[in-house]
Amino acid sequence: MESASGMVRYPHGTMPDKILTTKALTAALDARRARGERIVFTNGCFDLLHVGHTRYLQEAKKLGDCLVVGLNSDASIRTVKPQGRPLVPQAQRAEVLAALACVDHVVIFDEPDPGNLIAAVQPDVLVKGGDWPLDQIVGREIVQARGGQVVTIPLVPDVSTTSLVRRIKSLP
Repeated sequence: MESASGMVRYPHGTMPDKILTTKALTAALDARRARGERIVFTNGCFDLLHVGHTRYLQEAKKLGDCLVVGLNSDASIRTVKPQGRPLVPQAQRAEVLAALACVDHVVIFDEPDPGNLIAAVQPDVLVKGGDWPLDQIVGREIVQARGGQVVTIPLVPDVSTTSLVRRIKSLP
C-alpha cells in the first residue's frame, strides 16, 4: 500500500524510504538529474538473493551515481518463472534489496517486462546480466535513443536462484 509521500508502506509498520512507487521515483530522479547525477537502472526477480545478485548490483552501481532496481511483482514473476515462484514475497524481496548499500531506489512493477518502467525512469545506463544478448534487452532502444548506454555484466558461474532451489530440493 502507498503512503502520501509515494513510499510503499508495509503491514508491519516499517516504511523503507528507498522503496518508491513509479510516480515518487520519477520525481526523486528529476531532483537527482538536476544535480547532474547519472541514473543506472536494472531489473529482475531477485528471489532468494545470493552472491551473484550482490556482485551484479555492486558492479551496476559503479556505472553511475544512482542505482534503481526494478523488481518484478509476485504477479509478474508468476508469468515469467516456473510454478511455485516466487519463493519470497515481493515486500520482503524489496526490503532486502533496499537494505543493500549499493541500491538507491527499488520500484516494483507488475508487467512481465520492464519496458514501461524504463520509459518512465529514462535511465542513463541500462544494465542486465551477461546471459542477455544486447539485442534482446528490453528498453535498449529507449535508452540508446536518448544517448544512454546499455551494459551487460558477467554472471557469477554456477550461482543462481534456480541452482539453489535444486540444491534445497535434493536435501534429505
